[in-house]
Parts: sequence; structure tokens; C-alpha cells
Amino acid sequence: MSLKEQILADMKTAMREKNASQLESIRMLRAAIQRKEVDDQVELNDDEVVAILQKQIKQSQDAVSQFKQGERMDLAEKEQTHINNLQVYLPEQLGDDEISEAIEKAIAATGAESMRDMGKVMGLLKGELQGKADMGKVSGLIKSKLQG
Repeated sequence: MSLKEQILADMKTAMREKNASQLESIRMLRAAIQRKEVDDQVELNDDEVVAILQKQIKQSQDAVSQFKQGERMDLAEKEQTHINNLQVYLPEQLGDDEISEAIEKAIAATGAESMRDMGKVMGLLKGELQGKADMGKVSGLIKSKLQG
């Protein structure tokens, strides 16, 4: 079953169970997927759906921090619930050790020695880790290894 089919099945289940927060999250996700498909006139594969998922989660994480700064805990909680509802569709996330190992291999493969080589390393890792790790965190780890 493709990721889009799974999302549709979960939407139907949320409707039957009258799970309003999950239903809202799934509808927002489906709308983003459909918008992308219509704009690009393509059928998205699972990797592209994961990219949309990550974008939605990142936007919600930014919103949570904004709401917390504004002391709007009710809205921050709602966004956090949205994040939790969407994270179930992401592939299993890699652990810190696995990420570090992948970074070491990429640095060795590209011959990276300084920050100027960061783009090469990120380019190599993006395809391998996309959807399986927070790329912002990966970027920070690469920087620390290339500077140290």
C-alpha cells in the first residue's frame, strides 16, 4: 500500500471514529499533496509525499515555538498534536549513531576537509537520509565534524 493510500485509509478511519484532530491533520496533508500534484501535473511517489510531510511538520514546529513565545499554550498544544498526527507517516527515524556513521562515510567518500566541502557532503547524504533524519540536525553535525 502506498503512503497516499495509507493516508486515505486513515482519513476514513478518523471519520468513522469521529477523531476530529486526526481528521483535520490528514485533510490538511491531503490538500497539500493534491495541491502539489495539480501544480506540477504529476502523481507523487512516496518519497515526494514524505517531503511534503516533513515540510508540514517543520511549519508546525515553527508555529509551536512562535505560540510558546507569545504565551499561547492552547495553540501550541494544537500544533503539537498536528505534528504528532503527521509523524506516524514518516519512515522510521535513524538514531544518532547511524547518522554519525553515515556522515563519516560521506566525508570519506567526498574527501571533504573543510567547510567549503559541506555542499558535497550534504548532497551525498540528502538522498540517503531524506525522510529518515532531521536534515537540520544532520547539517549541524557535518559542520561540527568539518570544523573540528
